[in-house]
Amino acid sequence: MIEKIEAARRQMIDQQVRSWEVLDPRVLEALAAIPRERFVPAAFQGVAFADMEIPIGHGQFMLSPKVEGRILQALAPERGERVLEVGTGTGFFAACLEHLCGDVDSVEIHADLAVGATRSLETLGMRRVRVMTDDAMSCQFQGLYQVVAVTGSLPVYDRRFECALEVGGRLFVVVGTAPVMEARLVTRTAINSWLSETLFETCIVPLSNATAAPRFRF
Repeated sequence: MIEKIEAARRQMIDQQVRSWEVLDPRVLEALAAIPRERFVPAAFQGVAFADMEIPIGHGQFMLSPKVEGRILQALAPERGERVLEVGTGTGFFAACLEHLCGDVDSVEIHADLAVGATRSLETLGMRRVRVMTDDAMSCQFQGLYQVVAVTGSLPVYDRRFECALEVGGRLFVVVGTAPVMEARLVTRTAINSWLSETLFETCIVPLSNATAAPRFRF
């Protein structure tokens, strides 16, 4: 059984993640080291390593492995950097961030998901992730982090997340509405200056309580 799991993990990395141009050895090592199957709902254990988004409740989904890899590679988190994750979900992505950085604050609006993620992280001895139950859309994060990862999309870009960065910090965010959204890397270059770079197109579930896109009237 262990051999089958490890073979599936390796196949996930080689055929999904690498094929989507994720080649950073630190990112690949993190995805290999963190047991993804320990964070997947029991009903979906059979597809823990599949190229798909896995339902986790509340209309939310665990991101696909290749998207998680692209986010980690774009953010290039370093040991000792302080990280904010918005949207904990099952805790897998937070575990990858902790593996790479060591200090993660993660905000999850749904209490049961926050409890489950905390339990999974603690079971693996990962105690440097602090999971908070809160609505990130009502929080203010002022210049505290070197890395910010927003794991739900924003129909309308919200500057509160770029303001959470220290100068030199990086934000990953997906902006827009289905069927095509834009993944961006935003870098804070000075106190009042940010640089935004388009990374790729994707489509993920909106962040809970994110501002809706205006409706066009004819």
